[in-house]
Amino acid sequence: MPNLARSRKCFLPGAGNQSTLYSSMRMSAQDPAAFAALLQGLLSSENEVRSQAEQAFTELKKYPDTCVPGLVQGLRSNPDPASRSLCAVLLRKVLVRDEPSLWTGLSPASKVCDLVSELAAGVLEESGWPELLPFMFQCIQSGEDRLMESALSMFAQLASHIMSVLLQYLGTLHGILAAALAHASTDVRLAAMKATCAFIQELESPAEREKFQALVPALVQTIGHAIQAGDEPAAQEALELFIELAEENPRFLRKQLVDIVSAMLQVAESDSLESGIRTLAVEFLVTLCEAREKAPGMMRRLPQLPERLFNCLMLFLLDVEDVPEWHTAEDEKEENAGEGELFEFGQECLDRISFALGGKTLVPVAGTTLTAYMADTGSWEKRHAALICLAQIAEGCVKVMVDEVEKLVALCLLGARDGTPKVRWAACQALGQLCTDLGPDLQEASHATVVPALLGLMGDFQNPRVQAHACNAIVNFTETCDQDVISPYLDELATRLMALLQGSGRNVQEAALTALASLADCAQEYFIKYYDSCMPLLLHILTHANDRSHHLLRAKSLECISLVGMAVGRERFRAHAHEVMKYMQDAQAAGLEADDPLASYMTQAGARICKTLGQEFIPYLQVVMPALIASVELKPDVTVAAGDDSDVEDEDEDVSWVLKGRRGLDAIGQTETFILGDRKISLRTSLLEEKATACSMICCYADELKEGFLPYVQQVTGIMVPLLKFYFNEEVRTAAVQSLPELLRCATAARDAGKGVDDAFEPEQELMVCMLESLDDLLEIAEGPKLLGPEVLGVVFERFASVLAGYEARRGERLARASTEDFDAEEAEALEEEHERESELLDGLAAALSTVLRLYGDAALPGVEGLMPAIGALLGKGRFPEERRIAICMMDDVLEHSPAGAARHAPSIMPLLLAGAGDRDADIRQCSAYGLGVAAARRPEAFRPVAPAALAALRAIVAAPDARADGNASAAENALSALGKVLEHAPDLAEPGLGGAWLAALPLVEDRAEAKEVHAQLLRFIAAGDARVLGEGNANLPQAAKVLVHVLGKGEKLLAADQIPNAVAVLKQMQAAIGAEAFQGLVAAQKPKAQATLQAALAQ
Repeated sequence: MPNLARSRKCFLPGAGNQSTLYSSMRMSAQDPAAFAALLQGLLSSENEVRSQAEQAFTELKKYPDTCVPGLVQGLRSNPDPASRSLCAVLLRKVLVRDEPSLWTGLSPASKVCDLVSELAAGVLEESGWPELLPFMFQCIQSGEDRLMESALSMFAQLASHIMSVLLQYLGTLHGILAAALAHASTDVRLAAMKATCAFIQELESPAEREKFQALVPALVQTIGHAIQAGDEPAAQEALELFIELAEENPRFLRKQLVDIVSAMLQVAESDSLESGIRTLAVEFLVTLCEAREKAPGMMRRLPQLPERLFNCLMLFLLDVEDVPEWHTAEDEKEENAGEGELFEFGQECLDRISFALGGKTLVPVAGTTLTAYMADTGSWEKRHAALICLAQIAEGCVKVMVDEVEKLVALCLLGARDGTPKVRWAACQALGQLCTDLGPDLQEASHATVVPALLGLMGDFQNPRVQAHACNAIVNFTETCDQDVISPYLDELATRLMALLQGSGRNVQEAALTALASLADCAQEYFIKYYDSCMPLLLHILTHANDRSHHLLRAKSLECISLVGMAVGRERFRAHAHEVMKYMQDAQAAGLEADDPLASYMTQAGARICKTLGQEFIPYLQVVMPALIASVELKPDVTVAAGDDSDVEDEDEDVSWVLKGRRGLDAIGQTETFILGDRKISLRTSLLEEKATACSMICCYADELKEGFLPYVQQVTGIMVPLLKFYFNEEVRTAAVQSLPELLRCATAARDAGKGVDDAFEPEQELMVCMLESLDDLLEIAEGPKLLGPEVLGVVFERFASVLAGYEARRGERLARASTEDFDAEEAEALEEEHERESELLDGLAAALSTVLRLYGDAALPGVEGLMPAIGALLGKGRFPEERRIAICMMDDVLEHSPAGAARHAPSIMPLLLAGAGDRDADIRQCSAYGLGVAAARRPEAFRPVAPAALAALRAIVAAPDARADGNASAAENALSALGKVLEHAPDLAEPGLGGAWLAALPLVEDRAEAKEVHAQLLRFIAAGDARVLGEGNANLPQAAKVLVHVLGKGEKLLAADQIPNAVAVLKQMQAAIGAEAFQGLVAAQKPKAQATLQAALAQ
């Protein structure tokens, strides 16, 4: 299901971008990784990334001897077909179409070298060219600078093609390169450095590569010579080569790492050098920090590296000015006015090293520096830098920072009171990012100081940038905030935001609208109080913000209206919802300008309003569906050419960005080209995002309206099924897959409601297998064998086996990384995070397997038994608790859903459950206790032999001193559920006193599924007058009443809806038995909201 929350981008900057890197890099033809990064930027679907790459390529064309060889090499050796195709298109453009052509700018030597290298790469290994290599050696030994440079450049180009031929000359080449690296000519030294780096990267044997260790100091000296000579282009080119070496072979540098890093830090810290050189030195250091897969922990071991690198980046953040354009900015062009190149690059690198070095390494260093910067009353730039830094490193250091919430908030509040507007803006930035990364802990701990501070900044009418950013921070605060935390501030927040909507500039109004929407989304029913005040205001903006400059404001007002409507509910919103739908219908009929954002906002607002109105929205389907279906049916123009045809005319003289498996758009015609088999398919369309969004919104309507969506089911299904093979856009394909289960649910709901569904509406088996990717939902809807015969299980279990095999392979790779010499605690933490993500995959597999077993029972057993070796491996020695938990859950499902499987495998499963019930890990105790309960209720023949040990283990879980503490409660509640099953299904095995102890431990509140079962079980015991539970003479009746009071106060959270009338009737009888005063005491002990829910239930 798509998320119907606000469709907005976070106001905080992301993990960084490539603009500074692109602008400082003069790509080298011998630097394929850097050049490949530029090509990927040109292929990117993100406008900003693609725009930066286009600017970088325009700059690169100023250097024909670099640009053309880079494209030639990319065309020949780039592993990505999309990038190779792009190189072909760009080569044709720069050599044939551009005026002037880059061909005229190429030096004759460069043309000859490129020609010879390309020819040699094709013939040396096959038919041979015996004269070439001797000639190249003669050129190097000639002593003539130009000949030496040309020959070394050819060696660099040939390294990736004929290394097997060059291996026999390594001894000679090593000596030649050593001499060339010490040559007086900078050009010769650079050519030697290119060749050396190429050899190091292409040599497969570590022993052969090690022979080049002696040349590393000379490589570093080459960089130093260029810097000392003031040759910035040469220094940058040398640094780029070193960056590529660090990225591809970081461990090669390990033996001389201290000296190399020290030299690079000196370059980075020198404020007398050009910023381009300094940023490349930092890029080298950050690249090494990020090389965690190839050299885990290597950089953290260096003394002073984290501190010096961090402080260097903090100095970069001082490259900022307070210019008038920043204060008056109303568009993206001026938002970052006053920020220098170092500032932007410093932000990006702080984010990167926070992930690469980790919080345990970085936070102690940052704490000292940030405190000192914030205390510097003479430099607003330092205070600004401290807060910006805090925002950048928070996400990467979240596990450490979450324990320092109060200190971090105190720094931000200090900035919020600063006399400089830019510092106050930065305080909003930091607070907003911390709310996102450290929420909801931060909100719960610091709401009393953070919200008043943001309210104060929202009142800074002299500085609208600060006001707007304070509103943005409120968005971040409320996104992960509990409604009860925000409720004390609702009056002031709602009043302030509505005031800003009426008397502020456009940017502040837009920010206030988003904040008001987020506030309503957080407050939910608490926002009803403000509905009468805000809705007329929002409707006024919607209907009167018609000027072109206010189009986004109008769109955001619609977004806010729909979210407020969702918060307050159908009854309150109904009248205005119809008014808004009428407005949307009229706007759609009148037509919108192509760049008007209202169209996309209407699509999502309609889905939210549908979710609010429910079945009452059905009459509006005829309003929204024609446009949605038209969007889903959009057919892009397609041109098909032979896959090897790079000579395709580019319409409108623009470049077609080429890709495979991802989205790429050109600057004008928005053309996408895909390599599909031996065909090149070009689509010229800017509407694929609209197509994908329309598919997602159809999911929303189908999910909410169920059988009410029936009139469109067959039509929409006919459209969606072909989109499963819409290979041109992954988002469209994914949305189509997600829509099909919803459409099937609509059809089955209509059938169950007797509305008449054509029996022919049964998806083909191939389609059903495709939809098994959403197996839980799909099988539930299809009711397993009713629509999917057991024959599909073979395909399903093949996929399950593939998932487990892939998991084990990746696990092996992680273990290999853990065995390297520099592996440390930070790397262990990184591997743990990777493992957690992998565990989510296993959880999904376990859930799907559970669904299959529940629906197919013994018919699925052969497939399960085929997986048992892989499942058993998850239980092996040294496995993570999550792996063992998932394996035990799978065994629980065998016991629960497969009688034949239980009979066959119980002797192996029961010992696992008994051992797991005593495990140190709470999750393992939980699933083991659940399995013991299943055995007691459904497999008594398996439970009886182990009953004494099982009862002892279950009671030990419940009786533990910290049984109800966070993390342990679910295990305790599943143990209580299992004990209840013993009481009900195996009463002869229950120990004396078990029933009273079981009742005393109720209610269950953590595991809601078990809670509903156990509380229904309690009602059955009460109805039967079971003395084991109620005690002799009903002595335990007050406790039973206490449990039911609490349960009914939670509505349907802890008791199934169909059991509530029964519970109310029982509780009313108890009320007379225990006395009015005692009963009122039980009610008074509940929270006000629970009391209201309870009174409403008792009044029925």
